[in-house]
Amino acid sequence: MIYDEPRFLPGGDRYVLIEFGNEMNLELNFLAQGLASAIAQNKTKGVVETAPCFASMLVHYEADQISYADLVKELRGLIGNLGSPENIELDSRLFYFETMYLDPWTKACIEDYSAKITPKEYDPAFVARINGLKDEHQLVRVHSGTEYWVASLGFWPGLPFLMPLDPRAMITCPKYNPPRTWTPQGTVGMGGSASAIYPVATPGGYQLFGRTPVPIWDYERRFEAFGDSIVLFRPGDRIKFVTVDKAQYDDVEARVKDGSYIHNMVGYQKFSVKNYKAWVGSLDRSQRF
Repeated sequence: MIYDEPRFLPGGDRYVLIEFGNEMNLELNFLAQGLASAIAQNKTKGVVETAPCFASMLVHYEADQISYADLVKELRGLIGNLGSPENIELDSRLFYFETMYLDPWTKACIEDYSAKITPKEYDPAFVARINGLKDEHQLVRVHSGTEYWVASLGFWPGLPFLMPLDPRAMITCPKYNPPRTWTPQGTVGMGGSASAIYPVATPGGYQLFGRTPVPIWDYERRFEAFGDSIVLFRPGDRIKFVTVDKAQYDDVEARVKDGSYIHNMVGYQKFSVKNYKAWVGSLDRSQRF
């Protein structure tokens, strides 16, 4: 459901939660990111940072600089000036990520889970089956056949929650129950309709079907693409997963380890919601890759 009017809720004494709806919807995320951009351009008094999510946004503010009521009034005005989400244009970097699908590391992780916690079907085969795909190889074609929109960052610092921009690549799956105790760093997986990349080795519950050696978390700041941050992505970035074999994966991993890897990034693009929606409207959604 998309709300007729955004809902404003206090989040303690330093945060405002703005809810635009209660569904995972790209249009709602475009609205959240458009508002975040407007806040930055307007230099709204007292705002420390914003955190857009799928259908909401959290605004961190300094209560001694602006009151909750005055901030809500400011935010309502900015939302009113945004108009239709179709009018939104956002700076959007595009990253190409070398990714090995059906890799040996996540396969070993799945097998370890099945042996020690509870038996389960091989994740790529399971995701393919419940989405009506022929096999895990078609899953790879479908998943790698689109650019992904960085809708938000969480639950671990730097982890991107990704939505496919091509609706023909939309697939869904449940999370593990119970979750895993470990997941390899760089794992590409999915829960619900969101894909993600695990920045570090950590517990998790997403279905697993690939791994990338490309770093998205760099507390040593060894790579130029990170700029002044230890986190690679920003909301509104895009990712294209590029399938590679084991030899290509090993080559990228070696360059990451010696610090010579250069992120494949296009950094000068604008994302037009209007143009995107026109393109989506021209597609035959019944097609699969």
